Amino acid sequence: MNIQDIQDQIIEEFSIYEDWLDKYQYIIDLSKDLPLIDDQYKKENYVIKGCQSQVWLHANFENGKILYTADSDAVITKGIISLLIRVLSNQTPEDILNCDLFFIEKIGLKENLSPTRSNGLVAMIKQMKLYAMACNYKQNQ
Repeated sequence: MNIQDIQDQIIEEFSIYEDWLDKYQYIIDLSKDLPLIDDQYKKENYVIKGCQSQVWLHANFENGKILYTADSDAVITKGIISLLIRVLSNQTPEDILNCDLFFIEKIGLKENLSPTRSNGLVAMIKQMKLYAMACNYKQNQ
């Protein structure tokens, strides 16, 4: 499934909830589906800088696609990174670098996050794209 289709699916899932408390609960529920990072990557050099809570992110480059795993010590943050991984994992570096993550705007996520969580969201996206940039560079060598 491509990035566009996955985002459309997420928008549809969130459209059944009218209230942001329900959407937050759904994000918390999504955190349970997060592909967990191996303990060997739960170290300082895998922590995403700019997040209020601890978020560890690892990327594996296999068969031309990036597979992300992550974990967080905060359930909302864990749910948010779970959404990002759902959209960006198992995609090519080029697709990740060129994508517009429109679902964030469409479901109202950014505007319903505290400023520190919103900064964390931007930091997570930036780190995922940096991994994609490194893999893209490696692939084109």
